Amino acid sequence: MGEHISLTVNGAVRELDVEPRRLLVQAIREDLDLTGTHVGCDTSQCGACTVHVDGKAIKSCTMLAVQADGADVKTIEGMANGDALHPLQTAFWEKHGLQCGFCTPGMIMAAADLLANDADPSDEAIRHAIEGNICRCTGYQNIVIAVRAAAAAMRDGAGAPAGA
Repeated sequence: MGEHISLTVNGAVRELDVEPRRLLVQAIREDLDLTGTHVGCDTSQCGACTVHVDGKAIKSCTMLAVQADGADVKTIEGMANGDALHPLQTAFWEKHGLQCGFCTPGMIMAAADLLANDADPSDEAIRHAIEGNICRCTGYQNIVIAVRAAAAAMRDGAGAPAGA
């Protein structure tokens, strides 16, 4: 038997019927077709499934879809403002903070959570914020550089799109 839920995803109200045991990551990817949120481990170890729920970064493989009923959910697809990339997306591209790209959506969502609370984080704070996200390609240094560059761009007025 399914549960009827309603959530706002990237600014749009979405209604779904989900099984009570269905994970939020499954609902996002399979029911809503938002495949930027990745499933890497199903055990909350890798962070590839990180999204924002009510403004807080969470690993969507650790939350049931029914728990998100009534929530505001933002995925990587909701970070850009139309064709304008979010400063984090631009910085990851320009500063080579990605290689294969699998971890990138989760890294960006974790970093966006950090920058929402700290406009000028130290390298240590950045590393702490992304420590729950595994990257098997970059060695993290360019990710830290990218987050630092995005923070500077946001402080200097490049700003994040509304609601980011």
